[in-house]
Amino acid sequence: MSLPPDPAPAGFTWPGGAKLALSIVVNVEEGAERRIDEGDKRPEPVDELGAVPGKPIRIHGNESNYQYGINRGAPRVLKILDQADVNATWTVCGQALEKAPWLAQAIVARGDEPCNHGHKWAFTAFMDEAEETAFIKKGTESIAATCGRRPAGWLSRYLHTDITRRILKAQGYLYHMDDYSDDFPYWADVDMGDGRTEPMVILPYAIDSNDMKFWLSPSFTPDMWLDYAKRSFDWLLSESRDEGARMMSLGLHLRIIGRPGRIEAFQRFLDYAKSHDGVWIAPREEIARYFEAHVKPGEH
Repeated sequence: MSLPPDPAPAGFTWPGGAKLALSIVVNVEEGAERRIDEGDKRPEPVDELGAVPGKPIRIHGNESNYQYGINRGAPRVLKILDQADVNATWTVCGQALEKAPWLAQAIVARGDEPCNHGHKWAFTAFMDEAEETAFIKKGTESIAATCGRRPAGWLSRYLHTDITRRILKAQGYLYHMDDYSDDFPYWADVDMGDGRTEPMVILPYAIDSNDMKFWLSPSFTPDMWLDYAKRSFDWLLSESRDEGARMMSLGLHLRIIGRPGRIEAFQRFLDYAKSHDGVWIAPREEIARYFEAHVKPGEH
């Protein structure tokens, strides 16, 4: 039986000889969710209450639920990142930072990376090429205005089209992260629509370790989520030492992990990860650029 090849080239290491790259991803969707008062045809479903109204009405309680992520969740996440001296990638919706410019300033002041998560927190899968192109560009321009720099990566709201990567390449994006196929970056050939293909860095993300597990049924408790995150970290670190370099992603949301009963689990995970040698904790842009510089397309 022939097994798939190891994802990392033989002998590959991350900076400083590290074998495991750890990516902390903080999603900022709060303020960019669907709202009737902002012209959307229907409101965002109420995540924690499980309420999906049959009529297009405002759900004031859910609007405040999202606002909690900005008011209280963001300061808690920032505090823990500061205490741990860890840099993160913030997958931000442009509109969210337009409404909370202080958060954009905090992200930039930390030296963290803003990644484009759309202007609004909207699905692009049902857009035509012109609409999707304009949507991605609008997010780019919004983030450049609030953060003072263009984003280098893209994350869709769950779904993307067959030509998303073509649009991203045309707009100068370095990496795409709508992928869950591996524990290490890889190159993808992107059909540019004119008979040419161009390579693009793909940084796989992870759903299983995401804090959305607090809201999905059956939901995790903080202890369950922390235990799962630590088990994922332990296995990947061991595998990276025995078989080849690896990458781990930990996805967070301000309105989820930022709650008083959950935030300690994030703090404890960072403390645990930092207690181990051979781990490089870095924003995704740094991971993508290091991969781009050390693994050439078609090399592995």
